[in-house]
Amino acid sequence: MGGLFGVASRKDCSHDLFYGTDYHSHLGTYRGGLVVLNAEGFTRYIHDISNAQFRSKFEDDIKTMHGGLGIGVISDTESQPLIIGSHLGPYAIVTVGAVKNVEQLTREAYRKRTTHFSEMSGDGINTTELVATLINEEGTFQAGIQRAQEQIEGSCSLLLLTTHGIYAARDKLGRTPIVIGKRTDGEGYAATLETTAFPNLQYEVERYLGPGEIVLLTPDGVEQKAPPGERMQICAFLWVYYGFPASSYEGVNAEMVRYRCGAALARKDDTPIDLVAGIPDSGTGHAIGYANEAKIPYARPFTKYTPTWPRSFMPQVQEMRELVARMKLVPIREIIQGRRLLFCEDSIVRGTQLRDTIQRLYDYGALEVHMRPACPPLIFGCKFLDFSRSRSDLDLAGRRAIKELEGDDESHYDEYADPRSERHAAMVERVRQRISLTTLQYQELGDLVDAIGLPKHKLCTYCWDGCDSCEGRQMSLLDGAAVAPEETAPSAPPRKRAARKPRR
Repeated sequence: MGGLFGVASRKDCSHDLFYGTDYHSHLGTYRGGLVVLNAEGFTRYIHDISNAQFRSKFEDDIKTMHGGLGIGVISDTESQPLIIGSHLGPYAIVTVGAVKNVEQLTREAYRKRTTHFSEMSGDGINTTELVATLINEEGTFQAGIQRAQEQIEGSCSLLLLTTHGIYAARDKLGRTPIVIGKRTDGEGYAATLETTAFPNLQYEVERYLGPGEIVLLTPDGVEQKAPPGERMQICAFLWVYYGFPASSYEGVNAEMVRYRCGAALARKDDTPIDLVAGIPDSGTGHAIGYANEAKIPYARPFTKYTPTWPRSFMPQVQEMRELVARMKLVPIREIIQGRRLLFCEDSIVRGTQLRDTIQRLYDYGALEVHMRPACPPLIFGCKFLDFSRSRSDLDLAGRRAIKELEGDDESHYDEYADPRSERHAAMVERVRQRISLTTLQYQELGDLVDAIGLPKHKLCTYCWDGCDSCEGRQMSLLDGAAVAPEETAPSAPPRKRAARKPRR
């Protein structure tokens, strides 16, 4: 995924830039980068953060960085920021998102016979440099950014550090957020993906950029360069999982959404259990919401050891992901043994790590283990962002179950995404068996949309229902009927589920 932070200040910005960027470290573990601009030019540092914390890599560098303008990035793909020399003038650039048509855009650039790329990684093009190349084809930064946004398939939010300020541009459909903050002392402005970065640095939210909106930040204010578009498709998974709990997107706090998700799960569940828990950390908020609604004790059968074990979904090697997932979760036998446990989790992606976690619970004496993911089954691989390392849709537990049930027949995905259908129930049962759960009940999409509180047509829900368009009337998997984009369909009535014996 990745995150970005930029500061335009009347004073030296290095302190705010360093910590503001660090507050995005949960979004990536590949590269970190900072760049500041002063009268002498750009000062830039990029470090590998795959085996060390961002803070430890940059704490000495920041002592040499001085200036009133700066941008930073946590990248899970290429090295950045890049410093570009162009007919528009020198600038630095950072990007967040996923450019899915890199090969096409590269071929078109080569056809001009005047383009070259220097920031190569093996045979691959540095996507941020490709975006800069698109920007440079126009006569102004604003026109260049708009050109890039129109040509990119996927998503791309960015910051440009120039000699006259910082351009902040949200991707054209707003799949990732950019939020503008103002220092409480009036000394400057900042742009961030995560509003978590603001409170402790003495910034207050000024406003949320709209989809495709471009602004210019200077120490004196924020000037709109291009208005927002009317259509928005912000990624709903921000609230479910990868957004930080303290952050708000479109004015909606992630932790509060997770409480509401858990409560919605509890209202549709009557399974007899002894305690509720969350798979740490991403399931914790959902579990608190469930426990509060169900009036059932909340406990921590696992504690998470984080000083030396990073997030487990980032490493590309499956064996390393499984090792990290196992080592960071430490079981507590006194809470597990002899009890019927219900766990909330943000989602089930592959299910491989979760299967091992569930087996450990049985090994420590759990009588039953029930699972309540806070979102529907993931059926379609994301084609707009890179929040997962899945190489194929068949890596997804739900999609793999469909393959086992249907073979190569791909004509029933709409039924599998419909929580009322028999095919959906068969898919859930396959996943339950593979993970060895006593019962498995997913969140329904209507309840998730209600928990977020935005109209469905403003949310990207592609990974759950395959819907990537909000133009005109369409079939909605929320209620199985044609609905207009402005309407919010009702969620399904509760369904009773009988407890099943654990399969070990």
